[in-house]
Amino acid sequence: MVFKFRCSKLEIEQIELKANHSYLYMTNHFSFWDGFWAFYVFRKTFLKKHNMKRLYIMSLKKQMEKNKWLRYIGSFSVDPGKRSIQESFAYAAEILSEPGNMLLFYPQGKLESCYIRYIKFDEGLFEIVPQIKGDCQLIWASTTAEYFENLSPVIHSSMLDCGTNHEFDFEALKKTVNEYHLKSIQRNIRYTEEPITYNF
Repeated sequence: MVFKFRCSKLEIEQIELKANHSYLYMTNHFSFWDGFWAFYVFRKTFLKKHNMKRLYIMSLKKQMEKNKWLRYIGSFSVDPGKRSIQESFAYAAEILSEPGNMLLFYPQGKLESCYIRYIKFDEGLFEIVPQIKGDCQLIWASTTAEYFENLSPVIHSSMLDCGTNHEFDFEALKKTVNEYHLKSIQRNIRYTEEPITYNF
């Protein structure tokens, strides 16, 4: 299967990677192309640094059944609401217990517009991180797409260092990510200050 997608530009705001860590790469999920963009970011910014080994992707079981090729690019399934989900969480933690591995993880657990103002985290992250053995850097990326004067979109990926698994605080992380995501939208999508109240 061949996919062709063109964008005018893919802008990446990078962070410093911590050496001898694994990497949990969290990002918002708004399109079919998200995994391809994440793979590009992985190759462009991470692959040759700190003995990076492999990118894994946690995907919904129904998506893997629909797109069987996903298994060949490092995807493994998760089936919300089923008992097997705990096995998927344990496997994700096992991946992240090995330095150099990166796991692509969508905290929302479903597709939503990149313009939403609040990222709702499912409980998966809360289940995975405490099981990680060793050192893992938690990374958030707010990814947005806009056309403006272009015929194809400009993709902007803005990263945030969220610390490591050793200082993981689920509630604090959700608050930090959402504040950052809103600022990222304001910085990259809208250039005028929004009023406090709206008059319709």
